Amino acid sequence: MKNTFTNWYDKKMRSDHALSEETDRIQQLLTKIETVAIVGISRNRHKDSRYVGRYLQNAGYKVIPVNPNADEILGEPTYPDLRSIPGKVDVVNVFLPPEWIPEVVDQSIQLQPNVIWLQLGTGNHPDQVKRAQKENITMIQNRCMKVDHQFLIRDHQ
Repeated sequence: MKNTFTNWYDKKMRSDHALSEETDRIQQLLTKIETVAIVGISRNRHKDSRYVGRYLQNAGYKVIPVNPNADEILGEPTYPDLRSIPGKVDVVNVFLPPEWIPEVVDQSIQLQPNVIWLQLGTGNHPDQVKRAQKENITMIQNRCMKVDHQFLIRDHQ
């Protein structure tokens, strides 16, 4: 039996056709990705970025912290920027102020992830979405990867 929050999420995310299609697409993405670079992950364990990172680790994803002011976060080596990451990244998950998004998109395009995921509070960036689409990169805005995973994947396992 679904809990109250799951029922609310399903109703909200399926409330109109476009939102329902996006939710279906996100559900498919979440089952295919393996590696998530979290840009702006905090050293402070009480910040949302850390909760999301820990959750994603526990869900089985490889988390790559990106924070120029730390050597290690969540038991993983930390990189100062996306350009410094060796190897493939499936998702760039962003916890930064809206004014930093164009720079992160620039670095992400160089890295060629499958998805750029802008967390809640990072703003809407239609020009950046177009740039990402031209590079065949999906860009998700104003959604929380942890919340989507909880309701779309974990509750269906």
